[in-house]
Amino acid sequence: MNRDWLKKNTFHCSAFGDLKRLVELKSKKGLTISLCLPTLNEEKTIGKELVILKSELMTRYPLLDEIVVVDSGSTDDTRSIARTFGADVYKADDILPHLEPYKGKGENLWKALYITKGDIIVYLDADIKNIHHRFVYGLIGPLLLHDHIKYVKAFYDRPIAIGKNKIRPTGGGRVTELVIRPLFSLFFPDLTQILQPLSGEYAGFRDVFERIPFPIGYGIETSMILDIYHKWGLDVIAQVDLEKRIHRNQDTKALGKMAFAILKTFFSRTVNLGLINFNTPLHDTMIQYKLVKSEIQPDLLTIEGLERPPIIELPEYRQRFNRKAS
Repeated sequence: MNRDWLKKNTFHCSAFGDLKRLVELKSKKGLTISLCLPTLNEEKTIGKELVILKSELMTRYPLLDEIVVVDSGSTDDTRSIARTFGADVYKADDILPHLEPYKGKGENLWKALYITKGDIIVYLDADIKNIHHRFVYGLIGPLLLHDHIKYVKAFYDRPIAIGKNKIRPTGGGRVTELVIRPLFSLFFPDLTQILQPLSGEYAGFRDVFERIPFPIGYGIETSMILDIYHKWGLDVIAQVDLEKRIHRNQDTKALGKMAFAILKTFFSRTVNLGLINFNTPLHDTMIQYKLVKSEIQPDLLTIEGLERPPIIELPEYRQRFNRKAS
């Protein structure tokens, strides 16, 4: 296990607080930077996120060149609020409409590669209740200051909301500690140094994201780490302490569904990469149970493990960005 990585490639967001310097580095290197917010019914938080990020990182310091919202089909006012506050808003189904549409976070992130312009892409969840512009500049900083770093993950303390105006200081990251960290410990001990592999905040260079597949659903973060690690090694990855992130909590049953999707992605990905072999196929259905009128009934969730190929394989993408096939 390469323990030097944890010391060399772990940063605190305060190391990148000189925004004027980041803007100068961005200009010197001739880079453009896009922020993408994948959304589904985020009307309670999307407006505040956009106000703060646009005012601090576009108006005050021109670090971001665009802010793009890719929406899965919200039934609330997410899209109209996002437009009001100046984001470029797209419905995922309207991007590359000749492709069969899928629903999921990974779909939004993948399609964002087609409609964004940046050399660097920042992905940020849209449900952050304590939004601060460090969530963005903290991820961009290592990419601008360290030439060998191509992909940056966030980590943070994760207080969870347990009711109106009530916050519990611990308890977040349960799927990480119960699912992903044990798997990484068994198969890829080096990756255990990534403190929050399932965090929804990360940034990287386009030429990395365009060359890896994107699972449609919850498995996107796991798949991304495995593919980048396999293709380019651990040294191109960094992580940044963003201090604290407050978000909505999910119940145990919902976390079980998330864990199933992540487990399936992990094993499918490692098999496809030729890292492990199974003698039996993986099943697609998560089986839980519910009580209906005093009767125990199965509660089934089918996850087919759909994923988008590396987007550089699409002719229209290569034409749009003047890219050659991998």
